[in-house]
Amino acid sequence: MNKSFSSLLVVVSLFAFAPRIIAGDARAELQELINKINAKLQTGKHAEQDFKVELGEFDKLLAEHTGEKTDDVARILAMKANLYAEVFDDDDKAIQLLNSLRAGFPETLPGKEVDMMIAAIEKEQPLKKIQRSLAVGTQFPDFDEKDLDGKPLSVAKYKGKIVMIDFWATWCPPCLRELPNVLQTYNKYHDKGFEIIGVSSDDDKDLLTGFIKEKKMVWPQYFDTNGPQNKLAVKYGIITIPATYLLDRDGKIIAKNLRGEELADAVSKAVAAH
Repeated sequence: MNKSFSSLLVVVSLFAFAPRIIAGDARAELQELINKINAKLQTGKHAEQDFKVELGEFDKLLAEHTGEKTDDVARILAMKANLYAEVFDDDDKAIQLLNSLRAGFPETLPGKEVDMMIAAIEKEQPLKKIQRSLAVGTQFPDFDEKDLDGKPLSVAKYKGKIVMIDFWATWCPPCLRELPNVLQTYNKYHDKGFEIIGVSSDDDKDLLTGFIKEKKMVWPQYFDTNGPQNKLAVKYGIITIPATYLLDRDGKIIAKNLRGEELADAVSKAVAAH
């Protein structure tokens, strides 16, 4: 899987790593804002209304640096566009902001990369359409694969169980940060009917196997590597990871992308329901 923004599958949020910015006040201010956004994303917030304060800070920064036609300032607008595209799922607004970036900062590196960024957004649109179809209350489409041990793997195999489909990878920092919570939830509720199916986007099977053994991740894993793309990630429209689907005993989606205590709470309620 290609891990760059311009690839078909963007498997790590753009806010998981710092932009390439020359040192300066705008850079430091933008990095501080990105850190705030990262912290809020890690709590499971993804709606535009949850980021009203941060969106206002983008506008404030641009106003403070009016007249500075630098890469540093241009990336303030670029990152705001990325937030709309990658988190709020508002491609129209993202493209509108990118067009403003091109018009206002044509000689900067971000300004020159606008066409590439718009093309990446448009390329992701079929994946986002799949994501929207997998709404809470709908049946999760099954798959028929083999796990790392060569055993048959499908959702149907766990009918009658509460199942979490976990798209992740060992190279994904947000996935690793969430792993202790996933392990804790599994160990607490497995005996009560909770199962996990891991779908790993790793490139190295041996590394993945060793990591799973070290971390005592005893649930089945699918090694989702298929040449330049990832088979199940494409099928389910996965753009960023970690991405999770929590399913009821009949395979219907209860919730998506739960983190921290939200996951444990949802699993607790699900295993208690009959």
